[in-house]
Amino acid sequence: MNGLFSRDNLPEFLRNRRLRGLALFMIALSAAGIVLAFLFSWILGILALVVVITSLIFSFNTMNEISADMNRYIADLSFRINRGEQEALIDMPVGVMIFGDNDAIEWVNPYLQQYFGDQTVLSKRMSDVDPELEKLIQDHVNDQKPQTVTWKDRQFSFLVQKDFRAVYMIEVTHFTQIEQRYENERIAIGQVFLDNYDEVTQSMTDQEISNLRNYVTNELSVWAQRFRMYLKRLDDDHYLVFMYAQAMRAVENDKFSILDTIRESTSKQNFPLTLSIGIAYGGADLAKLADQAQSNLDLALGRGGDQVVVRAQDEEARFYGGKTNPMEKRTRVRARMISQALQELMNQSDAIFVQGHQQPDMDSIGACMGIRRIAQMNQKDCYIVLDRNDVHSDVQRLLDSIKDYPEINDAIISPEEALSKITKQSMLVMVDHSKPSLSISPELYQQLENRVMIIDHHRRGEEFPENPMLVYIEPYASSTCELITEMFEYQSQESEPINKIEATAMLTGIFIDTKSFSLRTGSRTFDAASYLRSAGADSVQMQQFMKENVDSYLQRNHLIELVTFVNEDMAIIAGEENEVYDSVTAAQAADDLLNMSGVDASFVITKRDDGRIGISARSMGEINVQLIMEKMGGGGHLSSGATQIADSTVSEVKDQLVAILNGQTDKETTPAS
Repeated sequence: MNGLFSRDNLPEFLRNRRLRGLALFMIALSAAGIVLAFLFSWILGILALVVVITSLIFSFNTMNEISADMNRYIADLSFRINRGEQEALIDMPVGVMIFGDNDAIEWVNPYLQQYFGDQTVLSKRMSDVDPELEKLIQDHVNDQKPQTVTWKDRQFSFLVQKDFRAVYMIEVTHFTQIEQRYENERIAIGQVFLDNYDEVTQSMTDQEISNLRNYVTNELSVWAQRFRMYLKRLDDDHYLVFMYAQAMRAVENDKFSILDTIRESTSKQNFPLTLSIGIAYGGADLAKLADQAQSNLDLALGRGGDQVVVRAQDEEARFYGGKTNPMEKRTRVRARMISQALQELMNQSDAIFVQGHQQPDMDSIGACMGIRRIAQMNQKDCYIVLDRNDVHSDVQRLLDSIKDYPEINDAIISPEEALSKITKQSMLVMVDHSKPSLSISPELYQQLENRVMIIDHHRRGEEFPENPMLVYIEPYASSTCELITEMFEYQSQESEPINKIEATAMLTGIFIDTKSFSLRTGSRTFDAASYLRSAGADSVQMQQFMKENVDSYLQRNHLIELVTFVNEDMAIIAGEENEVYDSVTAAQAADDLLNMSGVDASFVITKRDDGRIGISARSMGEINVQLIMEKMGGGGHLSSGATQIADSTVSEVKDQLVAILNGQTDKETTPAS
């Protein structure tokens, strides 16, 4: 009896629990209706019984047929879905491979099999079938999203499902080619400038000028045609270049050899001419691209010329060239114009604040004192911003001497005092640096960022104030003190002239930065030194400022004992990990190494008192240490550079530096990325 009413013997639709409950409810309701009908009349009851039995039989048969039809439909649908899945897996344009635990190929669909040709791959190890594909799987086995890879000279969207040991590949060669073509045909704009055209042509005849102009234009035209660029001359010393991104990359691979071609050829003819180029790319707005190209050209010129700056908006710049010392092309006219512009800006300000770089040297302090004197000549209050607790011994001796000059001493204030004194009409002068992050008070710069003037002799870097009122950067000058000294000639002669301590401080700055007039020294350097000497600069007091204490002398000699060599002509000193060295001592050790025979460049790596690792770099001019230091986050000159690196050790920094130096193929540095 129990078997008769088992679930398997029930009608199809009654095997569903909910339908079975509904059927029982209907039977119970019908039974109740029949009982009530018999209570009223046996005839009515018999009639109700016949109707209910007929209805139940019809309902049961109908529901059973519906259930059977539904089951047949579901079974058919399931079959078609399974068949569709199988056919799709086999025929769809997606390569599928399943491999076993031992990396043996268990199954591939026909789409992927075509890339193996007639080769039998099932049950074979992946390394035996295709080592390249095996490496791709190993490299991307942990990727969560599809990656574009190259296999058999084609591009695929590639995904590995590690849990299922399956590989999925969709060929996207066509779309990759379209994308590559789009990238290759993006527009890049360049500006070419002849750095010293005016200076070179001053003493030339009209015929010589015409020949020079034709030569340069011809060389640039040949260069443009070689790389399929469009070149248009805008002026005697200015050209515009349009190119595709593909051509720009080809020119970069060529390392802009046009710089060497023009420089070397014109040098042989005794009128050395150099080029500076700024190239911008990556944007769809041509006007913004042109502005970026001009900005890149300004950066190249600010770094001394004879080089190329390639940069897209909001990206790091790449530098090429810069192998020669900047040529002296400053004129008295430019110095006079800057001096007059400075006067006008001072007259429009209620107070002037001047600051140098952190841990200031004599050039920085002397420049600050020079700007203060110019402000005094224009009847303006000027404050020198200085952290007296962060100065070297030579600067401290200068500060001690300044105590005899109360007017100057009272004008030296702390960064906190400066922040409390500034107004919206104040002006900030940054001397001996152009990176706001290196300022004694970066907060002061942030408060006056729209009222800033920059006077510097270092090459301009990527970090630079966005909207300075006036910029006077001359990388070929020996020092900032030299630049400021030239301005005194164009100030009012009725004003109180520069005094003895100011002249001595500025001359000391020039003397130290030129290594006793032996490096980066031009005729203008001696003119400035002569002016300061005639203004009362005391050579005896200079020697007092530059005296070295015994501890510093012993530290420097100890550092030199640790010297090692890279590539035979590059000397490296790495100080002890836990020993803190003064930055000036490290710089002096780097200078001393250049006096050794066979040393063309020197690098001194030491731990600083702020916990960072510092590098002082020097060269004789053949090796551009500026570009090397820029790769490590610093900067400087062709022959003098430095950087500070946080969260690292001396040995780690040394390994990084050695890797960069070993990557050099010749005496010129590779472009910074």
